[in-house]
Amino acid sequence: MSNATSQIKFGTDGWRAIIADTYTLENVKILAQAVADFLGSGKKVVVGFDTRFMSAKFAQSAAIVLKSNGIEVILSDQPIPTPALSFAVKSRKFDLGVMITASHNPAEYNGFKIKNAAGGGASQELTREVEGLLTKTPVKDSVSAESIQVVDLTKDYIKFIRNYIDLKKIKNKKFKVLVDSMYGSGDSFIAQVLKGTSIKLEFMRNTINPSFGGGRPEPVEENLAELKKRVKEEKFDLGIALDGDADRIAAVAPGGVFIHPQKILGLLALHLNQDRHWSGGLVKTICGSTMMDNIANFLGIKLYETPVGFKYISNLMETQDIVAGGEEAGGMGVKGYIPERDGTMAGLLLIEMMVYRNKNILKILNETEKQFGRYYYVRQDFHLDRRVEPKKENLPGELLGKKVIDIKDYDGVKLICEDQSWLMFRGSGTEPIMRTYAEAKSLTQAKKLLVLAQEIILKDGVQV
Repeated sequence: MSNATSQIKFGTDGWRAIIADTYTLENVKILAQAVADFLGSGKKVVVGFDTRFMSAKFAQSAAIVLKSNGIEVILSDQPIPTPALSFAVKSRKFDLGVMITASHNPAEYNGFKIKNAAGGGASQELTREVEGLLTKTPVKDSVSAESIQVVDLTKDYIKFIRNYIDLKKIKNKKFKVLVDSMYGSGDSFIAQVLKGTSIKLEFMRNTINPSFGGGRPEPVEENLAELKKRVKEEKFDLGIALDGDADRIAAVAPGGVFIHPQKILGLLALHLNQDRHWSGGLVKTICGSTMMDNIANFLGIKLYETPVGFKYISNLMETQDIVAGGEEAGGMGVKGYIPERDGTMAGLLLIEMMVYRNKNILKILNETEKQFGRYYYVRQDFHLDRRVEPKKENLPGELLGKKVIDIKDYDGVKLICEDQSWLMFRGSGTEPIMRTYAEAKSLTQAKKLLVLAQEIILKDGVQV
């Protein structure tokens, strides 16, 4: 038996590991057995998978173990976005969802996400309980692969989104939109939702390529050079990028202007509140933009702030009236749906916002920044020789001549200055990496804050 208890650890969003190293069929089966022990027989589980190497086989193996333990299982018949799996759990009233995906990680990784009965991310309490059950029971895998019920989970997902989006209003608009699927499971679902409308849709990187073209399917600016180039040269009104399992989004405006996910969250909140007249609070994480504070204040809605990790936003969406919630990495969730992020839904709502306002996304963005302030948000990860957060005594009382007026330390350490600029340190939960974030009203100042961050880290005697 493998040393699964030390090899299988859940991070911010599931367990991820390198295929054929610790991510093996044996370990996937051991984890599936722990999930089965956690649930008990008679429960119901949906299993889905993405476009990664062997994802279908890993998903089938997990399904076999669950069914062998007396659990009713349905398995997706094709690679699907993680939100489609979450939607299936909630709409079919199943007890749990298992998604085989490593999301935006490089091609050599795969992973295992657990979704709760509402379709949201599994809580830390749940994943810890599952970790505690690893190897407690021998793996049962007695049923045949042929006995697993295989189902198309995409039809209900597409049908729901078609009803959610205002297709009547969109129908005759001729906006030109380019979607970069980054070789992930988002594929071309947006086309199926917009079928019958006049939106001119084009796709790139929407074939299955388990190597992701040699990159990683993460919608960050440095990975979207081709999308930016095409949006600019071919005069698209909007570019949308989805990550490997299509639960995250980034966008590009005319001229090839990258729209940071932080700004997308602000646009979604404004659209749902002002155009759709929906009520509800706004959720950001501790490393979220100050622009969210300004938008919430203007709209007169409650702003919630959580630790990093969409599961905290999920939890609020299950218990509070939330119109939109999002994280800096591009995960966006909206009211009246699953308490989970969905890049496809967020992208469609940006198109809907352009239709409601009869403007391309750049004009909307410029108006938003004029009203709520232009903030420059930057991040840099430092690979260190050991895991450590800056010592309190090494934190300065001012940053670049601006007085620090507040310190938040419930998840990492965030220094907030009198001019609204801020700097944050947050150690990775799984690797010796220090993530540093900064925001300021000029790009130069934001970048200078990151340089300052490195100096503060080095004061603690850490090797970068």
